Formats: sequence, structure tokens, C-alpha cells
Amino acid sequence: MSQTKSVNEWYLYIIRCANSHLYTGVTTDVTRRFAEHQSGGPKAAKFLKGKGPLTLMYQESLVDRSSALKREIAVKKMSRLQKLQLIDQFTVE
Repeated sequence: MSQTKSVNEWYLYIIRCANSHLYTGVTTDVTRRFAEHQSGGPKAAKFLKGKGPLTLMYQESLVDRSSALKREIAVKKMSRLQKLQLIDQFTVE
């Protein structure tokens, strides 16, 4: 079986809550995961429940789950200012 498939591509994402708190997570489908968070259903992160409206602020593609989880840990260790700078770099056109 070929290991070059991009089927298992993973993403890191950052969501901003209405109260300006930032939430970082990983997924294989950002659109689906963001919809789950917005719905507040059983698959939504407890941290985000009741903190809407939510805004997807940032996403980056990673090659596999392992690298996505390592990147998530690194981003979660960043200060709020560093996270906001990361988001600003992403939104600059």
C-alpha cells in the first residue's frame, strides 16, 4: 500500500469565541469540525459550548496526525500575542 496518499491530511485550526478567547484543535476536516463546534452538539468541544458566535481564524495543513498533534502542543504553549501574530500572518493577503 502506498504511503504517499494525502487522504490522511491533518489540519491545525484556531477558533475565536465571542469573548475573544482562542481555542486550538486538530482535525482531518476543518469545515466539518467547525460546524460541530458551532452546533454545540455532543461532538463539540466543551470549552466552546455557549461561547458563540465562533469565528474560524486560522488553519494550517500538516502531513499526518503525529505532526498535527506536535504542532497543536507548540501552538498551545504560545502566548496570546504570539497566537494573534500567527493569525495575522495567515490573514494578510
